[in-house]
Amino acid sequence: MKLVFLIGDAAVGKMTVGQELMKITDLRLFHNHMTIEPVIEVFGYFHGKSINRIREIIFEEFAASDNYGLIFTYMWAFDQKSDWDYVEHVTNIFREKGADVYYVELVAPQEIRLQRNITENRLKHKASKRDIEISNQRLINDDKNYRCVSNDGEIQFDNYIKIDNSNLSAELVAMMIKERFDL
Repeated sequence: MKLVFLIGDAAVGKMTVGQELMKITDLRLFHNHMTIEPVIEVFGYFHGKSINRIREIIFEEFAASDNYGLIFTYMWAFDQKSDWDYVEHVTNIFREKGADVYYVELVAPQEIRLQRNITENRLKHKASKRDIEISNQRLINDDKNYRCVSNDGEIQFDNYIKIDNSNLSAELVAMMIKERFDL
């Protein structure tokens, strides 16, 4: 069993890279909006407790399955202890079942992420991003309020790679990840 965390800022390309990585490996993709969007649809707003409970069930059941592995996308605020704790918690769910865990951080400047924020693939899979003005403002505000890019040397995990995917295709980034971790 393998768990690949794809981490990075909003609209950096986590889901798209995850889609490409799934195509060239036996990994399954669980992008963060697969739980966010249905919960927003039901509640009419972001309800974090429900989202986390649904994710917890999926993580536990998947880690106990015979599947090859899972890609999970996550916007990790490195300045928030709760996010560090959450990553450790999810890691432990999989490690307790003997899984290997890999961490891939994607980075790109805000101007590129704002361009990616309106791509067809993103809007197709993330209904909550379809009001472009609000979505762009949320991205800008998140950049002001959270640090979602790690500092050099901050991530001490053995299986960690940081990729500036500003000018790289999702297909190339997926191939880099596959080759780096022999997935």
